[in-house]
Amino acid sequence: MLSEFPACPEPPFFGSDFTTAYPDLTSLALACCSDCPSGLPLSPDSPLPRHPFLPGLSSALSVFLSLTAYLSMISRSLDFRSFRSSKLHLSPKADVKSLISYVVTKTKVINGKYHRFLGRHFPRFYVLYTIFMKGLQMLWADAKKARRIKTNMWKHNIKFHQLSYREMEHLRQFRRDVAKCLFLGILSIPPFANYLVFLLMYLFPRQLLIQHFWTPKQQIDFLDIYHALRKQSHPEILCYLEKVIPLISDSGLRWHMTELCTKMQRGTHPAIHDILALRECFSNRPLGMNQLHALQMKALSRAMLLTPYLPPVLLRYRLKTHTTVIHQLDKALAKLGIGQLTAQEVKSACYLRGLNSTHIAEERCRTWLGEWLQLSCSLKEAELSLLLHNVVLLSINYIGTRR
Repeated sequence: MLSEFPACPEPPFFGSDFTTAYPDLTSLALACCSDCPSGLPLSPDSPLPRHPFLPGLSSALSVFLSLTAYLSMISRSLDFRSFRSSKLHLSPKADVKSLISYVVTKTKVINGKYHRFLGRHFPRFYVLYTIFMKGLQMLWADAKKARRIKTNMWKHNIKFHQLSYREMEHLRQFRRDVAKCLFLGILSIPPFANYLVFLLMYLFPRQLLIQHFWTPKQQIDFLDIYHALRKQSHPEILCYLEKVIPLISDSGLRWHMTELCTKMQRGTHPAIHDILALRECFSNRPLGMNQLHALQMKALSRAMLLTPYLPPVLLRYRLKTHTTVIHQLDKALAKLGIGQLTAQEVKSACYLRGLNSTHIAEERCRTWLGEWLQLSCSLKEAELSLLLHNVVLLSINYIGTRR
């Protein structure tokens, strides 16, 4: 019997006019039933009258209303999704990237406000904080560069002496920095010891921190202090050279050694040929590397800024290793050319070899470094003791080193 009734009008469930035509479910139901031939006076407030087909009609109407409510919910969900996608116009990967960029941008803004707050209210602490953060960044960059160099060495089976000058110097300095940082790490192991370590770093920055964490003024002052410490060993080393003069068997070599010691005592800077004339004395007895006494090695260790508080065997090994590395650096630098170095690299190279370059002009530093390379590249491995003594011989009376 229900087949005699015409079909109810189909509402535009997914069209744009759905909410306009049927603002609520009641009006939708009335619209669907208005075309039925039963003539039922249906309105929002009137009850359903008795009708032979009323039970079937009521059940059909309830099913239709339930279906309409479900479809309207789906329609609204689709409209929300389309709105969200039209607003972002991004894929899921792009959503993640945009979220990350948003977080990074907000973090930078907050960090900038924090820096301005520190600089305005705690200026002295802000200076230390800035130096500390920059030091961490430089140390991290050094670690990545050292790792890249070591990876390249392992991959291509390259030895240390086969590297370029800058790579060799970077690895040498990074090893010393890591040794200092490792000491701080060991001190921080006990519980709550990190607070004590921060206090010690603040009180003793020269002894506990590397140069990355020094202020510009501290770099000059601390380098002067270190040079004053190694300069204290210079008279002792010259005294040992005078003491070994009677032990030299060759009369010509004995005369050259006497002349060299006399010039050094008078404050004269020695010439390269005067030093090279004594190379035989430093390859065998009495000044060869294996013939040095314990007190001599301790004085030479202080001149090289190495700890002298070690057994003689370890002192000799450290002096040999350190002098060999400098000799390899000299060969690499001679291949590169002094003219390729920056002013800071020149001053650092001179300071490593015994010259206090912080108060000397760049051109004088380049001249002195050229003399050092001329002498170093002329020596063999067995004559490295002479290169070790050159830390004193070439620097003690150089122009501008005496105040």
